[in-house]
Amino acid sequence: MILTVTANPLLEIRLTYKNISLGKDNRSEKENFAVGGKGINVSRQLNLLNMKNMAFTFLGGNNGKIIKNLLAEEKINFTNVQTKSETRKAAVIIEENKNRVTTFFGINSEITQNEVEEFKNKLSKMIENSEAVVFSGSSPNSLADEIFPYGIKLSNEFDRISICDTYGNHLQNCIDAAPTVIHNNVEEIESSLNISLKSEQEKIEFLKSVYEKGVKQIFLTDGKNPVYASNFGFIYKVNISEIPAKDSTGSGDAFTAGIAYSMHNALTFEETLKFSTALGILNSQTFDVCKVNLEDVKKLQEKIEVETIGKKIASEIQR
Repeated sequence: MILTVTANPLLEIRLTYKNISLGKDNRSEKENFAVGGKGINVSRQLNLLNMKNMAFTFLGGNNGKIIKNLLAEEKINFTNVQTKSETRKAAVIIEENKNRVTTFFGINSEITQNEVEEFKNKLSKMIENSEAVVFSGSSPNSLADEIFPYGIKLSNEFDRISICDTYGNHLQNCIDAAPTVIHNNVEEIESSLNISLKSEQEKIEFLKSVYEKGVKQIFLTDGKNPVYASNFGFIYKVNISEIPAKDSTGSGDAFTAGIAYSMHNALTFEETLKFSTALGILNSQTFDVCKVNLEDVKKLQEKIEVETIGKKIASEIQR
């Protein structure tokens, strides 16, 4: 079973319009509630990949109750720690004619120290009973910043695969804890660590530095720009074809779900890159979040090419 951990879940009200006129009244043609939060998105995608998983998160207040009902409707298995604070919410505005999505986030939950400790205690037991753990998304406040590094260290102690996809103040501590895999968006790394990853050389040097921390696999995604990745210090690159996109929301989460799927199914690293990249691309072609069909992924991954940069593994040299 794959455990996904989301410290900062989100209740979305999604409003769809043909066009929007700023400063004027706009009437939605369609509205619905949805559950957000990167780890929960990963669980949603894993369900469609026929992967058994469990989502673990904080939930509180009326928003938390709505999220519980929505997760049950989606058949996403979950468990949670109850918070005194209301779970955050957001308005997601979809403009169909412009293929544009704008999100207005509310205030983060105020997680208490007692709630953090309860979360960590439950997390310890859940990690022990999982084959892999995905730590995904932002942290709601400074007290919760310790959760992901703590969980990564526990995963290492229990000899479990850990996949980390996060950003913010706790990112460096997560890297230092040495998860098995790190996946990040370039922009998130630049803002979280105050570094530049503009050039290919800067990306390669970053991959090398993270590998030296003990992280076995690192994936850097950057929208329509190439994907850079490292597997035990060997560097790979995937060029993204010009494919029409509607909304990139959740594409990184779909990519992360692809990593978890690939590790469970013992795919090679190149197969993992192709599969995960295909998931991210297909997710960007719809306004839905992490609802990509497995058969579509298999068709697209065959068209994706992976190249190596720098030193090559022995089998490649022999070829």
